Amino acid sequence: MDLFEKLYDEHEKVQVRFVGFTTDETRYDFGIVYTNMFFGKPLVVCMQTGKSTLLAPEDLNNMENLQKAFNIKEVKQAADFAEFFREALPMIPFETQYE
Repeated sequence: MDLFEKLYDEHEKVQVRFVGFTTDETRYDFGIVYTNMFFGKPLVVCMQTGKSTLLAPEDLNNMENLQKAFNIKEVKQAADFAEFFREALPMIPFETQYE
């Protein structure tokens, strides 16, 4: 194990929310892991594709990044995705994790 320098090894009881919803064009199934790690950004996992990313409310304004992160083909679909997650994600005050 001398090959690796451990950066962190944390255990945390977290809240997980599973949600499925549809729009006119698409069905979505997500797991949202609310954690204190990673600047408090929830980990959003697409249950259909396994794709995941850390998301904060300000991240929902960048449709291009949402499309890349979750392989969303249409801007309209990304906008629908963002609209749902604006209500699902908590507002998080930014605090630096590293000093």
